[in-house]
Amino acid sequence: MKVYKSIKLIINLKTIVLGIISFIVTYLSVKFQFIGDFPLTLIGMAVVFPIVFSIGGAYTRRENALKHYGTLKAHGRAIYLASRDWVPDEDVKHELHFKNMMLQLLTNCRELLHTKESNREEQERQVYNSFSEISLFIKAFRDRGLSGGEVSRANAFLSKMFDAFENMKHIYQYRTPVTLRAYSKIFIYLLPILYAPYFAMLVVESTTVLSYIMPVFLTFILVSLDNIQDHLENPFDQVGEDDIKINAEKFIDSLEF
Repeated sequence: MKVYKSIKLIINLKTIVLGIISFIVTYLSVKFQFIGDFPLTLIGMAVVFPIVFSIGGAYTRRENALKHYGTLKAHGRAIYLASRDWVPDEDVKHELHFKNMMLQLLTNCRELLHTKESNREEQERQVYNSFSEISLFIKAFRDRGLSGGEVSRANAFLSKMFDAFENMKHIYQYRTPVTLRAYSKIFIYLLPILYAPYFAMLVVESTTVLSYIMPVFLTFILVSLDNIQDHLENPFDQVGEDDIKINAEKFIDSLEF
């Protein structure tokens, strides 16, 4: 079932439509004897290389986002342990309070990274409010008996959480080069038509219906690569199989480990 879902994301309606178009255009080229010999290296230079470059860039962004998400959780856990283990007197209420704040922070981060652009400003404000609450929580460490150095160290943990969040936010806001993606899509849509005379020549020379598979197969490859790039482009939109899932509830439950 999981393999079927992955294939469905790669091969969609766009793949089928362009495959049908490539078949029809090739058939018409054969029928009207509009044939020609084109170099296949043009496909690699004009389409495959830019798409693969975009996929590599999108994958790198996803890995960086995953790294920053791990940093956000790691230093949040460090502040929780400081609240639980550094203070002279253990207070369950403070631990529960921090759990609720951390849950709210991660939930707000998740909402921001999933939201539409029109709601982004309000969601971003909610995230900063959550950070402000954690900052005040750390400030209260002095009243609970911690030294200035330990409070400063806890603030350093919060600073690293800020840094991780800002990096995640910028990965969400900025994509791989828009012009490069537009360029690749234009050629993907045009290639079935531009290369129809070449595939028509193959059909004429081989005199077999199987030669019609070549333009359809090429179209499937190029459109599938483009779909992979689209799904990797935003690692937080929860559309692709490789998206980053911010599971706030699971993280809060794991704080007791």
